[in-house]
Amino acid sequence: MNKEEQAMMGLWDIFKKKMWLDSYKMKDSLMGYNPSEIHCIAYIGDDEASNVTKLAESFNMTRGAISKLTKKLVKKGLIESYQKPDNKKEVYFRLTEQGKMICNIHKEMHREFENRDQPFFEQITEEQIDVILGFAEKYNMHLDAEIKKLGVDMKSDNL
Repeated sequence: MNKEEQAMMGLWDIFKKKMWLDSYKMKDSLMGYNPSEIHCIAYIGDDEASNVTKLAESFNMTRGAISKLTKKLVKKGLIESYQKPDNKKEVYFRLTEQGKMICNIHKEMHREFENRDQPFFEQITEEQIDVILGFAEKYNMHLDAEIKKLGVDMKSDNL
């Protein structure tokens, strides 16, 4: 295995372990809610002017998929839709009291994850972080270019 393959495998292992650890901790506190629902609730909690368009762009999903997700959240009593007095065309979303509780649990869990990982990051130099950030930026640009070559919209092509 060459160094590029080792690097990619190492990154994939980090991602899988972090996702597993985070999910393991969240499953008891947020049982009954899937990750899309939780992240949609968190986004709406952070953005007072959340609408289908903003959510679709943020989650790289189609407007249709976001409409389904928000309808499900409305039905579960976690969010409610509303219109601004000066804009009767656009529908916006806000959290209900139950949605605010879920949002707060989610935020608290993220604080726990940051606290869990802080001792590791205290060992890392700023130069090392800069190398990682540079790699991530360049690799993302490369992948964006490859996606663009395919002429495919990531939002509409669920793999």
